[in-house]
Amino acid sequence: MALSDPTPGNPPTAPAPLLTVRTTVVLLTAVVIGLVTGGLSFLGDGSVADSVLAGLTASGASVPALHKLIR
Repeated sequence: MALSDPTPGNPPTAPAPLLTVRTTVVLLTAVVIGLVTGGLSFLGDGSVADSVLAGLTASGASVPALHKLIR
């Protein structure tokens, strides 16, 4: 998408952002939840594979809930 030609009455328009602020907050919060869950799972169990699976599951499951909570 090219920027429009600047004229005295028409300033150039910037392209739309790739992600909105809300989407970024939801995804970053989901990542933090997944990291905390995976870390606590690793400390409790010690299995890397189980901890990764727990973290990914928590991260994925938290996205719809965060989507509804954060407006």
